Amino acid sequence: MEPYSLLKTVHIISSTVLFGTGMGIAFFFLMGTRSGDPAAAYFAARTTALADMIFTLTAGIVQPLSGFALIHLAGYDPFAPWLVATYAIYLIALACWLPVVWLQLQIRDMYRAMLGGAAIDDALLARRIRTWFVLGWPAFAGLVIVFWLMVAKPA
Repeated sequence: MEPYSLLKTVHIISSTVLFGTGMGIAFFFLMGTRSGDPAAAYFAARTTALADMIFTLTAGIVQPLSGFALIHLAGYDPFAPWLVATYAIYLIALACWLPVVWLQLQIRDMYRAMLGGAAIDDALLARRIRTWFVLGWPAFAGLVIVFWLMVAKPA
């Protein structure tokens, strides 16, 4: 397989992992935290944090690296408007994801403390879950737009 096709395959697979596991992880986390069962919520939060580090972080690093290499190999202008829009949207998604990871870790720790018998601030837990949920939407929408930009490559 020629380098361009191999790199494009890696790029497509990593975008699928980034988007697909992002949605799957978010659904799993949300259902766990909404279950009303602190043990299920803790399991979901703990597993979500691990999955984000394994899948989302890895794909999130591969995406720009393979993308910049594809731009170079394909001879695209790296400052074409559709690419500049892609960079900006990707950075916005990253800016949403970083606090989401921190929130997931905080939520996980709160559920762990709860299971250990500690009293936790239920209002703080609810705010953190709500903030986590809200921050997920711009990241999700941004990645949908990036997919469109990659396919359409508008002038």
